[in-house]
Amino acid sequence: MENGLILLIEDEAQMRRFLAITIKGHGYRLIESETAKDGLMQAAMRNPDVILLDLGLPDMDGIEVIKQLRSWSDTSVIVISAREQEEDKIRALDMGADDYLTKPFSAGELLARIRVALRHKTPLQPGEHIFSVFDMKVNLSMRQVFIKDAEIHLTPIEYSLLTVLIKNAGKVVTHTHLLKEVWGANYANETQYLRVYMAQLRRKLESNPARPKFLINEPAIGYRLKLS
Repeated sequence: MENGLILLIEDEAQMRRFLAITIKGHGYRLIESETAKDGLMQAAMRNPDVILLDLGLPDMDGIEVIKQLRSWSDTSVIVISAREQEEDKIRALDMGADDYLTKPFSAGELLARIRVALRHKTPLQPGEHIFSVFDMKVNLSMRQVFIKDAEIHLTPIEYSLLTVLIKNAGKVVTHTHLLKEVWGANYANETQYLRVYMAQLRRKLESNPARPKFLINEPAIGYRLKLS
């Protein structure tokens, strides 16, 4: 069964072969592009479900590709790159990438990230008001949060932080984005606020805050609301 259309933008032939075998072998359709220019054209013409994007392309930096994509598309973008510096990851995610895998990575890890991107392309459709993950249920219209049917009281800031994560469920949300969304642009560097409130959220929502199931820390980058 064909599970989705994947666009791979990668100039390294050996990596493309490895990814093509992995992706096609698991029932996905695949479009391959070797350059940023062709990748952007294919994204516009074919409307893929997920884009796998290398940053080190011959004709344009991958960060610029993300920037151009985000001006007209909300397709999930998973960066696959040998760049492992935190600054590169943060730039890509802040620019609009949904996920970031550092080469080398396993086929299993890539497929898991693709499944999440496909399964939760739009976690909440327009008009939907209930969000559920593990033991947590959030009624967004009533601003109520439940754990195993017991209502949990959240402060306004805790609730705002949770709703930003819900809107981006399954994606890595950077510290900067969370701080701007919840506290405002003047607080973009106040990461200690985030640590305090995420710790409070985990204590209220996670059964074991030391080993969270869904409020996941991405070290030095941000947080992810894990969906499965």
